[in-house]
Amino acid sequence: MVKNKWKIGFFILLGLMTAAVLVIWILISLPAEESKLEPDRTSEVDDVAFHVSTNKRDLNRVINHYLEEEVKNSQFDYQVLLTDEVELYGTLPIFSQELELRLTFEPQALKNGDLILKQRSISVGRLNLPVSTVLKFVRDSYHLPEAVNIQPKEERVYVSMQRLKLKSDIKVQVNEFDLKKDNIKFTLLVPAD
Repeated sequence: MVKNKWKIGFFILLGLMTAAVLVIWILISLPAEESKLEPDRTSEVDDVAFHVSTNKRDLNRVINHYLEEEVKNSQFDYQVLLTDEVELYGTLPIFSQELELRLTFEPQALKNGDLILKQRSISVGRLNLPVSTVLKFVRDSYHLPEAVNIQPKEERVYVSMQRLKLKSDIKVQVNEFDLKKDNIKFTLLVPAD
């Protein structure tokens, strides 16, 4: 009988070890568990937002590079300078002369991400001119980017940031545009697909 207890114990132990090795082998050979997270379906439709904070100096460089590309074939040559206000310098061809033009604007960021440039002053040479008249002349005479809407009666320029044509269909929304504090913040919306 004693021999049978050891024999039975041996076979039980051998069976448990075999079962353990078999269970370990089965667990190792099974594929990894699928992720419980559902893929983010909104990222396929929506844009990815990058929040950017910059300063006047860097934004001056970007704006003027963009303007160079936009006005290559235009007769109106102009440049933007951000100081405590938005300053636009250009030349105005009248008859056979090129007159120097200076416009100053006070910027205001809108909740929809667009930008309004409220006209402060316009001068041709040293002569100050009526704002609405000059804005109407500029609007009617020169090719400006599609996103720029000159509104002479309101004495302002409306910049529709969503209509700006940027590479790779990137969109821009202005969040803050405080030039006096050099606090410029905007969001780049990059297509996710």
